[in-house]
Amino acid sequence: MTMDAAVYPDDFQELAPQRLRPLTALRAFRKLIRDKEDTAQVFEIMRALTGGSGARGYNRMLRTVEGGRQAFLREELAHKLDDPVWLARFGPGTVGAEYRAFREARGFTADGLAETAREVAPEIDAPHPVVWYSRRLRDVHDIWHVLTGYGTDALGEACVVSFSYGQTHNLGFGFIGWGAAREIQRENRSIPARSAVLQAWRTGRAARWLPGLDYEALFAEPLETARYRLGIRPATVYAAVPEADRAALKLRA
Repeated sequence: MTMDAAVYPDDFQELAPQRLRPLTALRAFRKLIRDKEDTAQVFEIMRALTGGSGARGYNRMLRTVEGGRQAFLREELAHKLDDPVWLARFGPGTVGAEYRAFREARGFTADGLAETAREVAPEIDAPHPVVWYSRRLRDVHDIWHVLTGYGTDALGEACVVSFSYGQTHNLGFGFIGWGAAREIQRENRSIPARSAVLQAWRTGRAARWLPGLDYEALFAEPLETARYRLGIRPATVYAAVPEADRAALKLRA
């Protein structure tokens, strides 16, 4: 069945506002804290709590020159991010090179993340500009890991989604970040998880708005130059937690 038939049965049907479903988000979060690698639950939470933030984010893109250009081009970032020839263009020290190293070290692919999203929300491939914006946020997640310096341990993931909440005002990001911080502090009281996610949220709120960037141009920039230009402050609270302590987190209820 095509997405046209599934999502747009009537040319003149208005898109209904996305209803918030907090109980669905809570059930998914309980599954996620038992297994932080269960990425499907992240998408379930995001689907339950996105509300109108996607439409607001897309409209914000249209209010800037570069954001409007990106919206007009409507490129699918996942296609470039999984192209090894394209990624090989970026020299040492650039955002692109650091992203390439990040994903190679972890075996990540943009298509792998997209496939998990499709299992939860098949409408994510719909030919609609707001849905395209949602795909864009999905595809930049690991780029934001690189820009912010947060790792893929439980605390790093909680921080990067809190940063994302500051950027997008999507309640799903905030729910995951604060909920994960609470569980981390329950597991290890010596880790200042709440302080770390609060700093991440403040950094995301204060930084330049990232969803509308030209990511190909960004990848050619030296990482530290890009961080300075975009106003992304050092993640001092997260970095102060010993790496061994972060790696030992299980995030299990």
